[in-house]
Amino acid sequence: MQLIDGKAISQQVKEEIAVEVAEIKAKGGKIPHLAVIIVGHDGGSETYVKNKVLSCEQVGFKSTKIAFEDTVSEEELLDAIQKLNADSDVDGFIVQLPLPKHISEQKVIEAIDYRKDVDGFHPINVGRTSIGLPAFVSATPSGILELLKRYKIETSGKHCVVLGRSNIVGKPIAGLMTQKNYPGDATVTICHSHTKNIKDICKQADIIIAAIGKPKFVTADMVKDGAVIIDVGTTRVPSTLTKSGFKLTGDVDFENVSPKCSYITPVPGGVGPMTICSLLKNTLLAGKKEIYK
Repeated sequence: MQLIDGKAISQQVKEEIAVEVAEIKAKGGKIPHLAVIIVGHDGGSETYVKNKVLSCEQVGFKSTKIAFEDTVSEEELLDAIQKLNADSDVDGFIVQLPLPKHISEQKVIEAIDYRKDVDGFHPINVGRTSIGLPAFVSATPSGILELLKRYKIETSGKHCVVLGRSNIVGKPIAGLMTQKNYPGDATVTICHSHTKNIKDICKQADIIIAAIGKPKFVTADMVKDGAVIIDVGTTRVPSTLTKSGFKLTGDVDFENVSPKCSYITPVPGGVGPMTICSLLKNTLLAGKKEIYK
């Protein structure tokens, strides 16, 4: 069993981006600029945003953080988005989700100029991704592909089972794994809460991508020997072993599943660190106008 080290790979990717940004700077080019909008004071969201701003500093990007109280109206938020759309210095921006209930997330996503949508959530980017056109690919699926690539994991002709059908992970990664690319070219089965015989389907899989949001859902009796396991799950579960009183737990019963695997991602330290560097890669592409001129 080999552990897929997302921390190490994300550090490699950040170093590669930093070198490229330094070259752009040396030639007098425009430094990529990422803006982040955050609404309210959700602890998880604030941590994510803080890490994104720090990561921008690490690679030499310019970054802007725009914070609103959770009482902000939908109209005010949409107005802030239009200002960023019109700001020629901002190459890409994201609105940190989730948003308060009185604001339509879909309306917000669609208000973002797709050419600056470095989260890859806009329907135009989702559609272009699904048919294999150049696009901003959403961060978690992009991070998963990067891990498979860096570890040279064979995907062509393999049976890949995706657990979960969310618009952010399940659907896009399933689509990407079917495309005639590497990583990809796999036969993909999507399973979800209403799938019958889910255990039998998983047992046939060469690759399992677990993004179902249920701690330790994938057990050893669902996994065949030599399978590759990508665990996207991050659920806070109570723990007496940590100061905070909880620990992050994946969708896979790591302790019992890992001995059967050829490769497996840990939680934390697997897919998680890759999401921010995927966002940085998209911002670099946006800055260089490589996807949309």
